[in-house]
Amino acid sequence: MRRFIFAAVIVLATSVFAAAHTKFIPGNNHKPQDFKLEKVAGNVHVLFGSGGNIGVSYGEDGLMTIDTQFAANVPSIKSELAKLGNDKPRFVFNTHYHGDHTGGNELFGMDAIILAHYNVRERLLGRTTRDGKANPMPKAGLPMITYGKSIAIHINGETVKAIHFPSGHTDGDSAIFFTKSNVAHLGDDFFAGRFPFVHLSSGGSVAGLTMNIGKLLQMIPADAKIIPGHGPVSTIDDLRVYHDMLTETSTIVRKQMSAGKSIEEIKKAGLGEKYKSWVPEGAFISEDRWIETIYKSYEMKKKK
Repeated sequence: MRRFIFAAVIVLATSVFAAAHTKFIPGNNHKPQDFKLEKVAGNVHVLFGSGGNIGVSYGEDGLMTIDTQFAANVPSIKSELAKLGNDKPRFVFNTHYHGDHTGGNELFGMDAIILAHYNVRERLLGRTTRDGKANPMPKAGLPMITYGKSIAIHINGETVKAIHFPSGHTDGDSAIFFTKSNVAHLGDDFFAGRFPFVHLSSGGSVAGLTMNIGKLLQMIPADAKIIPGHGPVSTIDDLRVYHDMLTETSTIVRKQMSAGKSIEEIKKAGLGEKYKSWVPEGAFISEDRWIETIYKSYEMKKKK
């Protein structure tokens, strides 16, 4: 009975986290100074704002973005993009389906071709409101081109390659590689310097995320710049620290699970002083929530 009650609580909690992460809440006022365009390397910029970090390529072939944040942010996003000379992307990649990365799709999709893994399109079509009513993404905001393992676009003098990494943050995650600029946009597989949100009910898993980051560490050049889904532009060393965190915190929780500890006991013990800094101001996932995510993810894995 206790296991059943815990499972129900986790499902509810995960739904609340997802709603907060994917839905713009009216009344959250984002000031113009919150939106900042910063050059990363080569043709690539990053646009910080409210929601996931937007990657931007601009050059002789025009404008391309990685993700679109929220619909309410589009005027501010366009204002920043216009500083490059163009506010209408020809192409938009979605790194996954969450609303803080796809919310502006419909407005940008009137001018741009949207690309994403096919699971992103399926989940956007299957969207529901908080009360369970069907709320699919309008046609203009849906990915027009979908792919399985990978796809490449040749734009602004370089090959831009999207590669699918399954069962990490969600089941539709892609990392985007700017091969000449030497920049990688990892979407929400990478929360720089903070605990990540792993959306278990959308095909994500802690073990899968840890494996994906391990693979990315082998693929990304040592001197590359890395754009995370959330947080500052990072380096391969930052990504390595993140991978260590995923491995070490999972080991801490799994050892206590093996010893028969309850979720309440594991949360009370915590992850140690080393990980207190992984919940910076405004972070979406607290230490307790990260422990719950690890616990539930490995519980689900055992049942498969």
